[in-house]
Amino acid sequence: MPFEQCCQPYHQGKPTPTAETLMRSRYSAFVVGDANYLLQTWAEETRPLALDLDESGEPFTRLVIVDKQGGGPFDPEGVVEFEAHHPGGVQRERSRFERRAGRWVYVDGTLR
Repeated sequence: MPFEQCCQPYHQGKPTPTAETLMRSRYSAFVVGDANYLLQTWAEETRPLALDLDESGEPFTRLVIVDKQGGGPFDPEGVVEFEAHHPGGVQRERSRFERRAGRWVYVDGTLR
């Protein structure tokens, strides 16, 4: 699905309905170099002050969802494990998300 149909509406402010949707939209933010979206969707207590992100995007080529727990439209928290493929290999992470004030935020993740 093209970026304009899948993730761009979330980058423009539409709330993500699930933790997985937030994870996918954050992945696409890395691909297109949207550091502001990444910071806005990051829990305040774990968010860095700034991101060193290439404005032209990161060279990720494929996203695979490996596992997910909770994170549905009515859940308060969720976990999404994914593999982000890039020319140099694969980044695998198990990420935690929480719903706060009606919006999903990325809390933290553990690299696998």
